[in-house]
Order: sequence, then C-alpha cells, then structure tokens
Amino acid sequence: MKETSREEIRALQLKSLEILKVFDRFCRKHKLRYFLCGGCCIGTIRHQGFIPWDDDIDVFMPRPDYERLKKLWTGEMGGTKYAFCRSGSHTFLRSMLTAISDEETTFIKERQADLDISHGVRLEILPLDGCPDNWVLRKLQILCALTFQIFNLQEAPTSKGKALEWIGRAMLFLVPSQKGRVRVWRLMERLMSRYAFDRCTKTTELCSRYQYMVNEYPHWVFEKAVFKEFEGQKFPIPLGYDTYLTMAFGDYMELPPEDKQIPKHDAVFVDLENGYKKYRGVYYKGVGACRAEEGKRTCGKED
Repeated sequence: MKETSREEIRALQLKSLEILKVFDRFCRKHKLRYFLCGGCCIGTIRHQGFIPWDDDIDVFMPRPDYERLKKLWTGEMGGTKYAFCRSGSHTFLRSMLTAISDEETTFIKERQADLDISHGVRLEILPLDGCPDNWVLRKLQILCALTFQIFNLQEAPTSKGKALEWIGRAMLFLVPSQKGRVRVWRLMERLMSRYAFDRCTKTTELCSRYQYMVNEYPHWVFEKAVFKEFEGQKFPIPLGYDTYLTMAFGDYMELPPEDKQIPKHDAVFVDLENGYKKYRGVYYKGVGACRAEEGKRTCGKED
C-alpha cells in the first residue's frame, strides 16, 4: 500500500470521531462506563485531540458494561449502519476485541484481508477486568488470558519466544475444530474475568498484548472518569490517567522519533465514501469463497 498522507489520516480520524460521538451518546443514554485509552488518551492530554499520525480510536469498558453493551447495542442499533462486531460461534474476526463498525465505509486491515467480515472504519473496545491479589490466582488468570488469546485468534504467539510458540501450536493441533476452539476460549474468558471489576483492589487489561496484560493498575485509576477536551468535545478518560499512561507507556508526553510517527495499522485499502462490500473479492477474501458462505452467517456480526 502507498504511504498514507496526513490529509488522508485526518479524514480517517474525522470519520472515526463520528463513530465515537454516536458511541458516546449511546453510553450516556444507558449509563455505560467507558474511557478513551491508548493513543486517544495520550492524544487527549498531549494534543487535546488525535495524535497527528494516529489512525483509530480505542476505548476501555469495565467488564460489566462491556457485556451489557452487546445486548443493548444489538437490540437498539441493529438496524443502523453501525454494526456490533465480536468473534463468536459462527464469526471469526482474528481479534480479541469488540468493535463498532461503520458499514458504509471501508478500512481493510492486512491481517484480516482473508476474512469475509465487517471491514468498515471501526471503534475498538477493550474490556477491563478485576485482578486478584493472590499471586498464584493472578498467574492462573494470565495463563487463562494467554490460552484465550491463542484460541480466540487461532494462532500461536510469536513474541514471547519459541517455547510458548510451540506450546500454542500444540494446543491448536489438539483442538482442530472451530467449534472446539470457541468452547475453549469462551471457558478461558469466563475464568479470567471472574474477578469482579468493582470489588477488586487492582484492575488489568487481558484482551491485549502480554506487555499490557501483566500490568496491575490500582482500582482507583478507573473508579471514575474525568472529562477532557478531545477534538472540540469533552470525552471521559480515567481519573488516574497519569498513573495508567505512565505504567503502560512510560513518558507519554515525549514525542516518539520521526520515523515512529506513522499509523500503527497496515491497511490494504481505505474508502471513506463507500461500504466495504463493494470490494469483496477485490481487496478482501476471494469471491468464490464468499459465495460459498453466502446466507450462512452475518458478516462480522456476533451471533
């Protein structure tokens, strides 16, 4: 793909902002807690808006609100252009997260180009979970989270050494069917999230990379939201945003080197004016394969 210009990134940011505003109104209406996180939280503090080269929006939701969102959104917003997307029994997204996708746009990620799913511009939602104080239970929680990751993504981890990679390969080999893998990751998800967010003294993010999965944030950091300006409107970030950002990213106020100031997602194709279905068989998944599955499932929507 050609290098993305700052003008193209800005257009993508504004489209993402539209989704965030819809999501924010919905959460306020239903009293669902959420916080801007990652690059958006840094952008709020450092730029009062997007980091200039950032290409998406991520938010945290405490696990109780995260699970409520699924039922509420599909019931109320199911007929709109904003689709609720989450891996399930008949849907494989190669993502551990929930997303709200604008179905009238196209943003095809390289790692998902072989999948017949929702490929719209999206807002991605990461759950926050309670973290046990007992170190043995904490190790078991991380083990469950790693197992969840392997079976949910259906790929062995490659960033933690050959040993873990081969263990992951063996686990997938022993459970070859899609149905079996879904059962395993759903069990692991229940086990890793059984520590109530509102009753634990520490909070963690388990649907994430290992480097963030091992973080144990004091619960007070996410106990409440503070509203800060982001692109001309106030949105919630964690009360303890400085503690969170420092633990997760170090000196977040320092700009990275110029060669690192690039979008983090490798997009195969982007079209902000047309829905992704126009490009089926062109930029994502072969036409023949798509036709074979036509009518058997919804495209990228949770069952």
